[in-house]
Amino acid sequence: MENTEPDIKANLREIRDRVESAAAAAGRDPGSVRLIAVSKYHSNARIQQAIDAGQMVFGENTVQDAQTRQALMTIPQTEWHFIGHLQTNKARHIPGNFSWLHTLDSIKLARKLSASAAAAGNKLKLLLQVNISKDPDKFGLLPDAVYPFVEEFLEAGLPGLSLRGLMTIGRRDAGDTERKIDFSGLHDLRDACAARFGAEYFKELSMGMSNDFETAIRSGATMVRVGTAIFGPRPEPAPEGR
Repeated sequence: MENTEPDIKANLREIRDRVESAAAAAGRDPGSVRLIAVSKYHSNARIQQAIDAGQMVFGENTVQDAQTRQALMTIPQTEWHFIGHLQTNKARHIPGNFSWLHTLDSIKLARKLSASAAAAGNKLKLLLQVNISKDPDKFGLLPDAVYPFVEEFLEAGLPGLSLRGLMTIGRRDAGDTERKIDFSGLHDLRDACAARFGAEYFKELSMGMSNDFETAIRSGATMVRVGTAIFGPRPEPAPEGR
């Protein structure tokens, strides 16, 4: 019977080489790009293999799945990013378990996160999710809504939260030209926000996944979210209430 288990160590080596090459081609320091291994629905055993291969930064899409990672999330060297859409009633699960949230798109959610972070004595780094392509099927702030949102967020003075940049999800089945347009648009919006509100709030750009991370790096991504190219095809999610 054929072994279908991915060679995670080899996959990580290949992805790191591609990250380095894409950064070098763009005249950038490869160390300026953080590789986030997206462990969505994969087994803890596979994640442990990635840790053993030196990967310490991981992304999770659901609170339910993240709750099965507690033993791994307590390894001091690891850094965990929540990269999925987050409902306000689950905000309390993020501070203390995750260092980063990539998908902030409402002040109501920000207030919930702030209350939980402040109560736990934690600091949560945030990225604003931007629907840069204006896709009606995607979450995130429309580009024109970003300035008003940032103004409201900063005026609220929410303790426990640290705004760090922008995130987007590329269009499904987009060509390379469309991806370049989207990623360059987010890069330009990040730079405009940094000029308007302060560079300390807009250092990061999270964009690019398994099929387009090299294009994202050439467009200025500081974080790329790679899952399938590391862990293999994503398994079906477990039913709710498992």
